[in-house]
Amino acid sequence: MDQQPYASPTGSSVGRGAGGARVLVVDDDPTVAEVVSGYLDRAGYLVDRAGDGPSALAGAAAHWPDLVVLDLMLPGMDGLEVCRRLRGRGPVPVIMLTARGDEEDRVLGLEVGADDYVTKPFSPRELVLRVESVLRRTTPRAGTRSFGAAGLVVDPAARRATKNGAELALTLREFDLLAFFLRHPGRAYSREDLMREVWGWDFGDLSTVTVHVRRLRNKVEDDPARPCLIQTVWGVGYRFDPANPSGSSSSSGQGEE
Repeated sequence: MDQQPYASPTGSSVGRGAGGARVLVVDDDPTVAEVVSGYLDRAGYLVDRAGDGPSALAGAAAHWPDLVVLDLMLPGMDGLEVCRRLRGRGPVPVIMLTARGDEEDRVLGLEVGADDYVTKPFSPRELVLRVESVLRRTTPRAGTRSFGAAGLVVDPAARRATKNGAELALTLREFDLLAFFLRHPGRAYSREDLMREVWGWDFGDLSTVTVHVRRLRNKVEDDPARPCLIQTVWGVGYRFDPANPSGSSSSSGQGEE
């Protein structure tokens, strides 16, 4: 199918797909940016490109994206700072690209709110699947009602969560994790279970789950250092216990932190 190029907010020329979500690709390597943009375009996404942090922020301000594919190692303003600033403007899913597989890099990206990460070199087709997965899980289903427990309430349609009436500042993946726990109280889930059910992955770095549980505890627990709602079940994983707002924080044994 013939496609006409269009000018992105940052001045890059990228083919416009048949329709769908808008994705902002931020990478200072023009070859990587071109390949990623081409695959996303053919998958039907509207693609904008930027080669550095300031251009990415300007592009997002001009046309707010539905998702950002963001390189960690950008010149000047790195991807972590770009992610922080984007999240300061509003909720948006972010898939971080990192040239290294170091756990520290991955954890840093997750700590600032990245919803996923892909290590270079990567398969562009895999990246498109990750984009589809993240967008699918961050798009609310029509007619879904609010639900909650222990003073926590989530509204899937509005992507809004509150604790005792006060709104919680959750990333999109933290919201998904809280919603899952609220839907399945009292049952212990391993990190593998949570990665499959919340992230939709059958494989991946389990530190992704650990980081998000820690971040979520910091926002929903009265005392994150002694979590009572999201409890560690040693040797298994985690359990949401709405009936234990101030009781014991974990079971005995060995396992995840």
